Amino acid sequence: MATSRAGGRSRADGAATPYARPRLAAASGFFTQGFVFISLTTRLPKVQDRWHYSDTTLSLLLLMMVLLAGVGSVLAETACRRVDSATILRCGLLGIAVAVPVFAVAPDRAVFMASMAVYGVSLGAVDATTNMQAVALEHRYERPILPSFHGSWTLGGFLGSAVALAMGHLPISATGVVAVLPLAVAFAPFLRRTGKRVVVHPEVHVPWRPIVLVGLAMVLFYMVDTAAFTWGPQYLDKVFPTPSGLVALAVFPYLLASGAVRLCGDALVARLGAVPVLRVGTVVACAGLAVTVFAPVWPVAVLGFLIVGGGVAVVAPLSFSAAARIAGEDETDPVLRHLRVDAVIGRFNQFNYVGSLLGAVMTGLVGAGDLRLGFAVPMVLVLGILPLARAFAPNR
Repeated sequence: MATSRAGGRSRADGAATPYARPRLAAASGFFTQGFVFISLTTRLPKVQDRWHYSDTTLSLLLLMMVLLAGVGSVLAETACRRVDSATILRCGLLGIAVAVPVFAVAPDRAVFMASMAVYGVSLGAVDATTNMQAVALEHRYERPILPSFHGSWTLGGFLGSAVALAMGHLPISATGVVAVLPLAVAFAPFLRRTGKRVVVHPEVHVPWRPIVLVGLAMVLFYMVDTAAFTWGPQYLDKVFPTPSGLVALAVFPYLLASGAVRLCGDALVARLGAVPVLRVGTVVACAGLAVTVFAPVWPVAVLGFLIVGGGVAVVAPLSFSAAARIAGEDETDPVLRHLRVDAVIGRFNQFNYVGSLLGAVMTGLVGAGDLRLGFAVPMVLVLGILPLARAFAPNR
């Protein structure tokens, strides 16, 4: 067994060099997505003030964006049967580059909502295709690398949060400058599909039952994750007398802890295994949410967000990795496996948006009168990951 593992490492290390540039490009895609997303969500209090939206209206606007992101993911899944994920990813990044400046300088509500719609569809396409790129590269490296890709997302979000703190005194129109990043990354050397062109047959066998179990865990993760990103700044702003320039601190420590865990997550999972890492992290996340919900002052709530970020950090990357492994494990043809995995990841990404709906909409609606109640919902539901963790164990 030791010889087999050593051989695997040798093959992975030997295969690393040809894929260094696509790996960096994919990481840049994750980084860009996180940077732009957090740059926009941390500006939601200013958006709400500018357009005089109520909490309910803001929740419905976020619902629209999440649903359209799901549409973008479905379009990516459909398109990947004929076009490789690199091309779709470029289109999604260019869509974001167009939507963000319009979001920042929209002259009226109709234009603003249109920009959110374009951003939502583009976000879904980028979300699906960055993960397609990541799992394809992980199969080539033959070792866990998904956590570090998602760590790049978190690093981008962390810097986006830092920029939001630095620009807290500026008008929302200043946010438009972040469009430069997706425009530049759209031309990065992403991994291209090689080999014969094959259209995936709609009746191709995919073991959906174990994939759905993994997907349910991802739903619960994104419920927590989106609640923190979307409502964290609002929580500090409305529940506590937090200085207006510091409300982004709800996101900043969350991303700091999440990024630290994700960047060392490859080695952590390889050493301990996915199941124990997930179970310990779930308990930690529940404890962190309890600290936030029952916090007497805003610095304690910020500490809670820090703990939550570290607890749930690796759920999403391990979910995509497990889904891709299950989808491709009985296919010997590498081209057909790549096509099947791309299609499954595009559909699997829908679990992301179910969780985002729960986190963004349910937290806002339940917590319309008191956001403490809104955050109590993910505090309880996140414990559902504990029994689902066994679905992440690889077949022996």
